Amino acid sequence: MAKFYCKYCGGKFSSISSLTFSNCPRHPDGPSKGRHVLYEGSEKKEYLCKFCGSKSSSISSLTFSNCPRHPNGTNKGRHQPAL
Repeated sequence: MAKFYCKYCGGKFSSISSLTFSNCPRHPDGPSKGRHVLYEGSEKKEYLCKFCGSKSSSISSLTFSNCPRHPNGTNKGRHQPAL
């Protein structure tokens, strides 16, 4: 079965339509102010933040905290997985 992940929260879905149907709690515009967005990279053992290089074993744990090198300013946005 295919797995589709949200790039903002790491939520796992069985289809793209189910992923894009609901609101994302970690959306950059605010909790539930936007829909989940497809992570277009491959499934990996370790994910890196594209802004600072922080590492995590899942997208969910990577995007949980704020990024010190986010383009909006220090800690003004969450880590985002690199492709």
